[in-house]
Amino acid sequence: MSLRDDAVLVLKGYAPEGSEDTHGDQAELRQAYLDHLARHDDGMWKACGAGHVTASALVIAPERGKVLLTLHRKLRMWLQMGGHCEEQDATLAAAALREATEESGIAGLTLLPGGPVRLDRHPIPPPCNWHLDVQYVALAPAGAAERISEESLELRWFGYEDVAGVADASVVRLLEATRSRL
Repeated sequence: MSLRDDAVLVLKGYAPEGSEDTHGDQAELRQAYLDHLARHDDGMWKACGAGHVTASALVIAPERGKVLLTLHRKLRMWLQMGGHCEEQDATLAAAALREATEESGIAGLTLLPGGPVRLDRHPIPPPCNWHLDVQYVALAPAGAAERISEESLELRWFGYEDVAGVADASVVRLLEATRSRL
C-alpha cells in the first residue's frame, strides 16, 4: 500500500471526538483532504503546488501536564512537531512519529492510540502554499530529554495552561482535542 493509499484510509476513518465540533468543521476538512488527494496524484508531496498533506504530532508528557513545542526556525512561531511526508514513510502515523522524533530529539515516543486527533489546513509561504495537516499526539516516555534540531530555534516544555499564551489558535485547538482523548 502506498502512503497516499494509507492517507485515504486514515482520512476515511477519521471522526473527530465528541458529538459537536466547536472549532470548525472537521468533517468538511476531511472531505477537502480526500478531494485534494483524488484530484492530485502528487498531493502527498511538497512538489504539489496546490498544497500537500503533512503529518504532525503534539508531544506531551501527560503525567507532568506538559507539552513540548518548537520555536520553528522559518515561521518563528511555537508549534507542534511536524512537516512533510517523505518517500520512506509507509504511513501517515509513521511520518508523524518520525517528524516528532527528529524535531524533539526524544527517543521512545509513542503515538496516542486511535489515530489522528485533528485536521488543520493552513497557508504556508511559497512554494508550499497549503499544508493539509493530519495531527497526531506523541506521548513522551518518563524522564524524556529533548534535543534541539536544525529546524528549531528553541524547544520548550509548557504547562497545558500556558500554551494559549505562546502558541496560535491551531495549537490550542490541538491541545484541547488531545486533552479530551486522554
